[in-house]
Amino acid sequence: MVDTPNHTTTVVEGRRGGGASIIVAIAILTAVVAGVWMFSQTSTSEARKDNAVENAANSVSNAAGKAGDAARDAAKKSGN
Repeated sequence: MVDTPNHTTTVVEGRRGGGASIIVAIAILTAVVAGVWMFSQTSTSEARKDNAVENAANSVSNAAGKAGDAARDAAKKSGN
C-alpha cells in the first residue's frame, strides 16, 4: 500500500502592478487641470476684451453727446 499525503498545498500568486496605471492617472489628471486652467484664462481674456469694447463704446457715446451739446449751443448763440 502507498501512503498518500493528508495535506494539500495552496499557492496564491498575487498580481503586482508595475505602477504604470498610477503614472497614466497622474498624466490624465495633469491634462485635465491644464485644460481647465487654459479655459479659465480664455474666458477671462474674453471678458476683458468685452469690457474694453464696452468702455470704448461708452467713450464714443459720451464724446458724441458733448459734440451734439456744443453744436446746439453754437446754433443757439448764432441764432440770437
